[in-house]
Amino acid sequence: MSDCRPCTTDNWPELERGYRAMLPEDVLAFIDANRTREHSESMLIATLHMVQGHYGHLGPGHLEAVAQLMQVPLAKVTGVATFYHYFRLQPRGKYLINVCLGTACYVKGAEKIARKLTDELGIRFGETSKDGIFSLESTRCVGTCGLAPVVMIGDEVHGPLTPSQIPNLLEGYLARAAEDLVGESAAEDR
Repeated sequence: MSDCRPCTTDNWPELERGYRAMLPEDVLAFIDANRTREHSESMLIATLHMVQGHYGHLGPGHLEAVAQLMQVPLAKVTGVATFYHYFRLQPRGKYLINVCLGTACYVKGAEKIARKLTDELGIRFGETSKDGIFSLESTRCVGTCGLAPVVMIGDEVHGPLTPSQIPNLLEGYLARAAEDLVGESAAEDR
């Protein structure tokens, strides 16, 4: 596959410009460098890792651009992106909440913490709150068994926790998010 040009359209240069505008330069260089290789489609997962590393997730436009520029069927690109747990198809929230479900945390009530978080946030594991502030995931162990049960929010460990502490914990992060928003607005006004 030395020249990856679709043969079904006469406006490929225009389409290619649009797809190239959807991806960062390092990803484009990687795709271009691999275009002339035999079995260039074998670089699909590496390409998707790069795109997600840049944007934090793989949006529909990203998937289509990768498919077109790599000349891999969109169904295959989407299949790979949805098959591997590592890939995210939705943006993560400002704060990633990881509920530890390791043995020590589970025995000490992690399931109640998880239930309270899902109730408070109105989301399940793997989802992001409607306001885009929180994403909720689970992990097997964060290595702080003496503080069980724990949650990690970003890089901060909170524990031992009870379900009744969850609303105040979330309020603290909501206040931080509001402060950050005010700070960003002030910076834009300068």
